[in-house]
Amino acid sequence: MAQKPSIPKGTRDFSPLEVAKRNYIFSTIKSNFERFGFQPIETPSFENSETLMGKYGEEGDRLIFKILNSGDFLAKANDAFLETKDSLKLTAQISEKALRYDLTVPFARYVVQHQNEIEFPFKRYQIQPVWRADKPQKGRFREFYQCDADVVGSNSLWQEVELVQLYDSVFSALGLDGVTIKINNRKILSGIAEVIGAKDKLIDFTVALDKLDKIGEDGVKKEMSEKGISEEAIAKVQPLFHFTGSISEKIEKLSTLLASSEEGIKGVEELRFICENVTALGMDKSVLDLDVTLARGLNYYTGAIFEVSAPKTVSMGSIGGGGRYDDLTGIFGLKNMSGVGISFGLDRIYLVLEELNLFPETVTATSRALFLNFGDAEALYAMRAIGQLRKAGIKVELYPSNAKIGKQFQYADKRGIPYAVIVGAEEIANNEFAVKDLASGEQSKVSLEALKNMLQ
Repeated sequence: MAQKPSIPKGTRDFSPLEVAKRNYIFSTIKSNFERFGFQPIETPSFENSETLMGKYGEEGDRLIFKILNSGDFLAKANDAFLETKDSLKLTAQISEKALRYDLTVPFARYVVQHQNEIEFPFKRYQIQPVWRADKPQKGRFREFYQCDADVVGSNSLWQEVELVQLYDSVFSALGLDGVTIKINNRKILSGIAEVIGAKDKLIDFTVALDKLDKIGEDGVKKEMSEKGISEEAIAKVQPLFHFTGSISEKIEKLSTLLASSEEGIKGVEELRFICENVTALGMDKSVLDLDVTLARGLNYYTGAIFEVSAPKTVSMGSIGGGGRYDDLTGIFGLKNMSGVGISFGLDRIYLVLEELNLFPETVTATSRALFLNFGDAEALYAMRAIGQLRKAGIKVELYPSNAKIGKQFQYADKRGIPYAVIVGAEEIANNEFAVKDLASGEQSKVSLEALKNMLQ
């Protein structure tokens, strides 16, 4: 007996209905990207391993899917590595390529590789799948789409202001109220690490702090302690776990806390500029919040960092994020190329819209009418009309075979098609069509022009 087929954990098949809903999100995001002046690019699904490895921190590197070399990939492997099962060194010998982990690092590679063809500042958007060897759970998959918008070649903080507006514009267009756009700055985190005496533990400090909403205050303190951060330093961090007040109040508290850190104060002033201007311009449906514990565990952020939270009525992780990366292209040899970008988490946005019943009915609309098939002569007459209706932008189709009429009506019902068009010898002779409303059962005979008006 043949084994029942399956798909890998963390991946999904999508039905026509699901694809229609996903395409609605794609088109909404894409149209807003283009309204804000971003241009589309695409990059390969896999990159050379050295392009990706070492760019996401130790945790990120472990989640990169490696691709085995073609042919006998073990032929050139070091015997000692095989015997000692040294997976890290062995992987470098048997795998030269990897599936992309995100779209930002490949974008940085693209900018460096095509720098002589690009007009800076370069505003690009990219909507493509990425892969992460993560533990699958609700809203977290091993294969998923990212929708990114980035600007490189400008260090102006107006770019951050505009990206916050872009977030708000997209979520407003999707009808999503109560989204919180959280903002922080990596310079502030560096400043905090400096004033508490843990500057040499910056990465460990920020990775642990970023987990506050997942593992709680005690969990963060435990992880910091395990990473070698002193009890005295952890005690100095204590106020950050309960950092309340308005954005302006939080900024003033940070100014006092980081008074002795030049880098920290610079981060505070950058935050002040962004937040004050976003407030002055206003937002439609989203809320901006300064979250001093927001760290985002990616090594390449150097300035503002963003994370977007779904409305509180929905149990869901972040649905977007991003930040400023002043030296990302430097890792590929192009110095002094500042960039900033944001990403939308399509799959989580989909789940949020589904849970809140925010998909418009028109998104899932199927064909407006099914022409029943009574035979070849009738089908030919129907197809001529179908061609005219399609040219008018109306979704219609012909049942492909001369099956029992009951079966054809049943097909239309299951597909959710609202009208059935019946064409027999009498309709052909009179150059008309019998139309049945499948919801009410009412039936009438109309001309092609009247049919067109009925279905539009």
